[in-house]
Amino acid sequence: MPTSLARTLVATDLDGTLLLPDDTVSPRSRAALARAGSAGARHMIVTGRAVPGIRALVAELGYEGLVVCGQGAQVYDAGAHRMVRSAPLDRELADMALGKIEAEVGEVFAAVDQDGPEGRTLIEAAYRMPHPTLPAARVARRDALWAEPIIKVMVRHPRLGDDELAAVGRQAVGDLATVTMAGPGTVELAPRGVDKGTGLAMAAGLLGLDPADAVAFGDMPNDLPMFRLVGHGVAMGNAHPELKAAADEITLPHTEEGIAVVLERLFG
Repeated sequence: MPTSLARTLVATDLDGTLLLPDDTVSPRSRAALARAGSAGARHMIVTGRAVPGIRALVAELGYEGLVVCGQGAQVYDAGAHRMVRSAPLDRELADMALGKIEAEVGEVFAAVDQDGPEGRTLIEAAYRMPHPTLPAARVARRDALWAEPIIKVMVRHPRLGDDELAAVGRQAVGDLATVTMAGPGTVELAPRGVDKGTGLAMAAGLLGLDPADAVAFGDMPNDLPMFRLVGHGVAMGNAHPELKAAADEITLPHTEEGIAVVLERLFG
């Protein structure tokens, strides 16, 4: 990989990528990111988590840049504590999309991330959160999910695996929403045409940076749009096979600080 790449932007996913299993960032990874920053590169977090799910983390990291959240639906300025951009998912379309999925595979369990910096995560009674550390409120009926504006829907099936559910979802939903597999137990519906690539393009444009000069790190198929945009995509050793196949490079797993390994090579 030419060292000229990644000199302007380092884009990192969080879960399964930058974060350790206990939701912390290792001292080695922190040091590698600081070294990249000293060399003139910007670090940008690009995550499926909504803004409320990242605020405590970015504060602990001392991160004050732009954060792409909610699979690209939100761009948040961590330093100014303000939402820069938000693309809500039409709630009627979301309800219709769930109905189309259930017509194909039977009952599914759903959750939503509400819009806004204070938006809540609401989950149906049988939905199990893939990240138990993130707060969520249970609702008794599905129509309660649509009480306030949302940015995405999360879907689980009692028997189908994630890849199968995502494939069925794309076929059933069509143009109603963007369907992606974001992690174990995490199939999501985002606004049509919204993904991590569009979010990264928006945030990079606000900073006057060209994503083609960036390196991006990820672990799941929802990182594919980001990989298509950047100059160099690095899949973690624990990444989904689909992302590994599309990557320019495969590093060590997140539990072995794979991001630090690459950044230390790039920025010495």
